[in-house]
Amino acid sequence: MTNDTATERPAGKGAQQAKTAGLEDTMSKPGLANRAITAILNYAEKLNLTHSKVGNPCVYDNRVFPWAAEVEKEWHLIRAELDRVMVRKSELPGFHEISSEVRSISDDANWKTFLLCAYGIKSDEAIRSCPETWRIMQKVPGLKTAMFSIFEPGKHLPPHRGPYNGVLRLHVGLIVPEAAPDQLAIRVGDQVCHWQEGKALIFDDAFEHEAWNHTNQTRVVLFVDFVKPLRFPANIVNWVVLNMAVFTPFIREGYQAQKKWEKLFFGSGSHGRA
Repeated sequence: MTNDTATERPAGKGAQQAKTAGLEDTMSKPGLANRAITAILNYAEKLNLTHSKVGNPCVYDNRVFPWAAEVEKEWHLIRAELDRVMVRKSELPGFHEISSEVRSISDDANWKTFLLCAYGIKSDEAIRSCPETWRIMQKVPGLKTAMFSIFEPGKHLPPHRGPYNGVLRLHVGLIVPEAAPDQLAIRVGDQVCHWQEGKALIFDDAFEHEAWNHTNQTRVVLFVDFVKPLRFPANIVNWVVLNMAVFTPFIREGYQAQKKWEKLFFGSGSHGRA
């Protein structure tokens, strides 16, 4: 999906905030370590804004990332694996049950997830369930997170921003109900975009964004985070931040929650690998 599917919104929401606003709840926990992490992220985010190789728009033209077209070509293989997962949709976890950082914006079962990897930590069982999806994901340079993101009817994520601007986000429409433009969409900064089955949408989730499904059908996208292309020295700082992230308390908590769910879904033999 390129920018021609986006429509303008009133000004005032189009600037990326140079602060880790998305981490306020998590990092409000007391302790020197959390304050140090916040300081490092603030420094890295400012560096990322001034050293981007691809600019800092809220929504990207897909031609900036030639691999996006390669992913689109094989989207039907991803959809086939998703269909098998959806047979057990009722058993999938709410995103807030896995990731504590989203609880301030979503605390119900209407946003479900099926994770293949998160922050570089892989789920062997999920990957075995969706081998073609995982193969196709290897086309994405700097892949950090990949999952199926399932919005049930009526779901609306309020305005928020991601925790860190060192990654960009890819959505590929997999199940997209036919709907009026105002019924099913995502706003990123000042642009409103609409998912299409088999089409990619690439955006920077460090901009304020919100998403909604006001239809009576389920919407599913492939949700991917990948490393933002940066110049030196930001690329080095970003590498350190992203690789250190797996040791932070909220990601380790999420890892444990994911492993607990996998044991229920796949059986006691499930495990992850970094």
